[in-house]
Amino acid sequence: MGKIVLPKKFVSKYPHKFGKGKQRFLCGKRILPQPISGKETLPELIDRVFLAYNGARLQEACRLFAERMLDPDVTIGMSLSGAMTPAGVGGSCIIPLIKAGFVDWIVSTGANLYHDMHHAMNMPLFRGSPFIHDPDIRRVGVVRIYDILLDYNDVLMQTDHILRQILLQPEFQHEMSTAELHYLLGRYCAEFEEQTGRHDVSVLAAAYRAGVPCFCSSPGDSTIGMNVAGIELRGSNLRVNPSRDVNETTGIVLEAKLKKRRTGVILVGGGSPKNFILQTEPQIQEVLGLPESGHDYFLQVTDARPDTGGLSGATPQEAMTW
Repeated sequence: MGKIVLPKKFVSKYPHKFGKGKQRFLCGKRILPQPISGKETLPELIDRVFLAYNGARLQEACRLFAERMLDPDVTIGMSLSGAMTPAGVGGSCIIPLIKAGFVDWIVSTGANLYHDMHHAMNMPLFRGSPFIHDPDIRRVGVVRIYDILLDYNDVLMQTDHILRQILLQPEFQHEMSTAELHYLLGRYCAEFEEQTGRHDVSVLAAAYRAGVPCFCSSPGDSTIGMNVAGIELRGSNLRVNPSRDVNETTGIVLEAKLKKRRTGVILVGGGSPKNFILQTEPQIQEVLGLPESGHDYFLQVTDARPDTGGLSGATPQEAMTW
């Protein structure tokens, strides 16, 4: 085998004509990670290995959250869309964030909060397959959420039955925001955790204990809202007023800004919760006519593309124009 010596400096015989200034682009961290040993801590793994593509975006998100958003003077809102709680994300991620004081307010789909109640009531959800023949499981009373399986009668129907019993209690018989509705539901979920001996399994219970308000941007678009509507037909006085949600969420952001605090948002998925948590600033500036400059930090985890024009994939750069 012949020996080829690497040149200290390469001079092309056929150089292309480029302008000056390339060093301002070629100044980032070199991509040359050391082999993974298995002894790395999670921060070491993220910093040393997640260097490009979406891995690098995850590293940037982790740094933004840990180094900026967790400052004591930052008020953080979190939006939740998609089936997060059935997949266990509530217990593994959201509840620890709430208990640590890292989330100040939440906007969620009603589905996430409804399915969260299964965990509070100790009703099991199981791993399955997305390739199961759906007519077969429908015949035996099994419900599928992609690759999550649950019993139609013992989980869904029983949750609805208990939920209606709760909603008919005296403390629910008036007009309220979804934050008050979920605070009261969280109190029952906390009691269910005590009864079952399974603690830190319910987001609603954790938010109740921590005093973190949980809003639902589309309360009628969920099984909780369906049951609220159902008992109204039977004489219940429970009414959910979405205007209260608009004013209460706007008040959280405005109060923080008036106190010279910074605000940030963590967006898990897109959809209605994302829009609802972001519309606090247009409500302050456009509707109320108050001077404001927008949220300080924006962290989004989504699989939606921006080129389709949907809100779910909208970038923070685009959101600046709203």
